[in-house]
Amino acid sequence: MDLGFRGEVADLYHRYRRGYPPAVIDSLVESFGLTGDDTVVDLGCGTGQLALPIARQVRAVVGLDPEPDMLLRARRAADEQGVANVSWMIGADTDTPTLGRLLGDGTVGAVTIGQALHWMDHDRLFHTLAPLVRPGGGVAVLANGTPLWQQDTAWSRALRDVLEQWCGRKLTRTCGTDEESRRRYGTSLAAAGFEVHETGVDYTDELDLDRIVGSVYSALPVDELPAPDRRPSFAEQVRCALEPYAPFTEHVRVATLIGRTHAATS
Repeated sequence: MDLGFRGEVADLYHRYRRGYPPAVIDSLVESFGLTGDDTVVDLGCGTGQLALPIARQVRAVVGLDPEPDMLLRARRAADEQGVANVSWMIGADTDTPTLGRLLGDGTVGAVTIGQALHWMDHDRLFHTLAPLVRPGGGVAVLANGTPLWQQDTAWSRALRDVLEQWCGRKLTRTCGTDEESRRRYGTSLAAAGFEVHETGVDYTDELDLDRIVGSVYSALPVDELPAPDRRPSFAEQVRCALEPYAPFTEHVRVATLIGRTHAATS
């Protein structure tokens, strides 16, 4: 599967994509009772924004992503941070049955999916994951805030106008962060036998123009990136459109759907 997140985009993704506040990691640990004996699988791991902080709380993490360049950048990030208990594997959601045979049923404390589920067949995936997780473990689907160009602020609307003019099309995709998608994911988790609830962590961030432009680039497939010689013009368009609405305050809600299996009874 080639989603276009390769080459230069992997570095842009690593530099500009939001990380996860410590409170989100703490919530995952608490929800599934994760310990130093557990293994966690991070599907669509990207460059490790979620896999690396979780790795500090458990025995091992398997980071699975279909893009080799993302995994190479993730491995470098792990080396830079001194994290040595993550295995990086090329694969997609369709490879989870093979992963299950490799790890064994009932062996995984949690499977995390950080704003990547919109690329996957979630109905099939959740049924595949159900036998993989141990009692009391489960699946966490994280929405790491709304895309910068889909927020309810004046500067976000101005950014969306620039992007739509640049791309020549309306931008409507929310990457699974909208309420309708979250409800659909929750219903699918319940149908696969998980007990479902949602948690949230809210915070406010101040962005500058470099982070806004870089975040836009990190969301584009490599074939849609503006050519290097056109990027100064693009950045200038963004600056002119957004400057009247400074400061660029972003209200982020990290919403996590928790699908938990029944704990073992003594």
